[in-house]
Order: sequence, then C-alpha cells, then structure tokens
Amino acid sequence: METQHTKQVKEFLESMNRINKFDKLKSENKSDSSFSVPLKVSGYNELNSMVSDLLKSSIVLMNKEARSLAVLESDTDINVVTLLEIALQLLPDQEMELLDDLHKICL
Repeated sequence: METQHTKQVKEFLESMNRINKFDKLKSENKSDSSFSVPLKVSGYNELNSMVSDLLKSSIVLMNKEARSLAVLESDTDINVVTLLEIALQLLPDQEMELLDDLHKICL
C-alpha cells in the first residue's frame, strides 16, 4: 500500500513538473503574496460595460429602493450575460484538473 501511494505521488509530481497547472493566478510582486487574474476584453467599450453591469447589479442588490425602481426604469438594465462571462473567465480550469489528479491519488 505504501509503495503504491509513493508511486502515485511520484507520478503526480512528475506530471506537475511537465505541465504547469497553476496558471490562472499571475504573481504581482515577489515580495508579497498578491496575484492578478487575467480578464480578456475586446476593448474599452466592453470593459466599461462589464464594470457598469457589476456596479448596477451591486446597487440594485444592496439598495431596497433601487430594487423597486429597477423594474420601472430601463436605465438600470443589467446585462447578466456580461456578468456570467466574467465569472466564466475567472474559473480556474487548469487548477480544477489538478484537484482531479489529487483526488485520484487520495482514492
């Protein structure tokens, strides 16, 4: 059992050396532990729309009066697809594959 476990750990570490699966977070500064997450946009207009939708949705969710006005005014239209696209880009796909590999080893 111990030999099999050691072999699995060794294979896992070898695969980690071949493929860097931690690629979603980009190190900002070596002196602290802060990271950035890449977010792809087609231009300033799309970036502006994303930030605007995030702000509008936050206002509507946090303010009881804004929630009631949101139904009446088209000015508060929030593009939910934009918010979902942001969330999709932030998902750590490669890191999830790593978790699958770790899970197999633990089984």
